[in-house]
Amino acid sequence: MEEQSVKQCCATFYGSDFARMLLGDSFHPGGTRLTGRLGELLALSPESHVLDVASGRGTSALHIAETFGCRVTGIDLSEENVSLASADASQRGVIGQVAFQLGDAERLPFENDSFDAILCECAFCTFPSKSVAASEFYRVLKPGGQLGLSDLTRSEAEIPGLEGLLSWIACIGDALPEERYVATLQRAGFHISRTEDHSHALVEMVRQIQAKLLGAEIMAGLKKIDLPGVDFATGRQFAQAALQATSSGVLGYIVIAATKP
Repeated sequence: MEEQSVKQCCATFYGSDFARMLLGDSFHPGGTRLTGRLGELLALSPESHVLDVASGRGTSALHIAETFGCRVTGIDLSEENVSLASADASQRGVIGQVAFQLGDAERLPFENDSFDAILCECAFCTFPSKSVAASEFYRVLKPGGQLGLSDLTRSEAEIPGLEGLLSWIACIGDALPEERYVATLQRAGFHISRTEDHSHALVEMVRQIQAKLLGAEIMAGLKKIDLPGVDFATGRQFAQAALQATSSGVLGYIVIAATKP
């Protein structure tokens, strides 16, 4: 599938109500707890201006703004996400502190040296050109700026039951081993300051998705909800394969903190 189509398809899915039903408000393992950990690693403060790349519906951006008092700009490929996130920011009374706009991680619409920190959660692995995205992160960070990245890892090129478009939507399609993420960031100029394994959060998330899929299928069967086009059988099979891969360590979840010298 053509690269831009893959990115847009993922953005459309993560902007859907079905995605929110399955994943909750935070569309990544560890939820706002792990977002808070990233904020700590980045030493965020009220003086920080943070870019949240692939900000989704704004859950992480709003959380770090309220937790650390920092200013946050979120970018996302989904117009629906940007609209919903902006509405939430307005409702919470943080317009001016938190703003959202359309944007592509591989073509960031900002000047050089614009941000003190960048946050990118469970999205880097879906970028078709990770080296370009890493270079863009480096470009828009101020000297001494911090990057906090959390993402899926995979130790095997082929994982039975986890192929095709669903693998991209689930952020598995082009997930890499930890050392390749690190190498990509280093080639862009970053100094890696810390890595942490949070694979337990991924196992927990997959189990929650399995339970929610079952509940949604039952509700749809009882005509309590209408989910046209949802293939529950394929979803169940995919979730089971994902659980097997996470439980065996083939799939994992890491946090990487890096600095622009």
